[in-house]
Amino acid sequence: MPDASPLRWHLAHTTWFFETFLLKEILSSYEPWNPHFEVLFNSYYNSVGEQFPRANRGLLTRPSVQEIFEYRHKIDEIILQLIKTESLHHDALRILEIGLQHEQQHQELMLTDLKHMFSCNPLFPIYRTQKSVNQNWNSPERKWIAHEEGLYEIGARQREFCYDNELPRHRQFVESFSLSNRLVTNAEYLVFIEEGGYRRPEFWLSMGWQAVESQKWSSPLYWHQTDDGWSQFTLSGLRSIDGQEPVTHVSYFEADAYARWAGCRLPEEAEWEIAAEDSVDKYPELIVQGNYVESEKYHPQICSNEGAGSAYQQLFGDVWEWTRSQYSAYPGYHTPEGAIGEYNGKFMCNQFVLRGGSCATSASHIRSSYRNFFPPETRWQFSGIRLAK
Repeated sequence: MPDASPLRWHLAHTTWFFETFLLKEILSSYEPWNPHFEVLFNSYYNSVGEQFPRANRGLLTRPSVQEIFEYRHKIDEIILQLIKTESLHHDALRILEIGLQHEQQHQELMLTDLKHMFSCNPLFPIYRTQKSVNQNWNSPERKWIAHEEGLYEIGARQREFCYDNELPRHRQFVESFSLSNRLVTNAEYLVFIEEGGYRRPEFWLSMGWQAVESQKWSSPLYWHQTDDGWSQFTLSGLRSIDGQEPVTHVSYFEADAYARWAGCRLPEEAEWEIAAEDSVDKYPELIVQGNYVESEKYHPQICSNEGAGSAYQQLFGDVWEWTRSQYSAYPGYHTPEGAIGEYNGKFMCNQFVLRGGSCATSASHIRSSYRNFFPPETRWQFSGIRLAK
């Protein structure tokens, strides 16, 4: 798949980010570690220079993993020295923080790219055996949580780090809506499959139906059907599908088709944020609760009512939740100056917003205003479904 990259590319790219946007900017005498890296590990920053084709990254045999770790160690040493000597001004500290957040994003991509690579191997290799979980839980009954129409504030409060695409915080009128208290499960999605969901074009957007036909979709990515039933590939290997787990690795097109089939819809991103903000305001500890990468489960877990405070379950962690909102600028948005301005703004076209983080997201990385985004055909991320009305 052209979107996935080798793990060592991610390791080098995140260091290249610090070298390019921090060291080269504040150290007038700085010489690049390796001039070739400026092309090899530039992802999409056109104002910085040429990039090696993304689809060909897997063909790179050099630099070696050892050379990349040497590169990382050297750049880290320089940055740590700058921090110790308090040589970083305010703007440089901002870039440093963006770089750290950027590295967390790539840590998640490393897991999803690794999973895709392993899934291509018919031996279905295991990355790490999953920790034991309570298999006696059952997903709670679906309930609809109503929210009144009104004028709401949307966007980051800037009490902590946020990306430019979360700003500015602004007012938005939202009609009354209801949001499901929990995610769609594998068992519920399987009914959609068994009732011909992938064979009935009336549920699909035109481009979605084209994807179904051209890519031969018949189930979520990593699902396999045999005489013994359905199984799915995980980072813990191939295993039987647990019907109570949240469905994952579905595209926007699949999420939208399922919602239509169910007589519902996907939430607007503002609706999702209203629900999340309301939950976090009432239960401040909620945002740190969830199945994130730190749990080392690397797979969505069965929803449990144990310890639940909010009416909503699994708003954060487990799976990124597709919204029906196209990724676009908030009113009053301004692209940051310089090459760093290419980080988010230029992708505000032909993508849909996802909210909430996943089992591969760092707990310290997510917040209620965080806007992830991917093209509607994307399936290799831990993406799932929460219904709305």
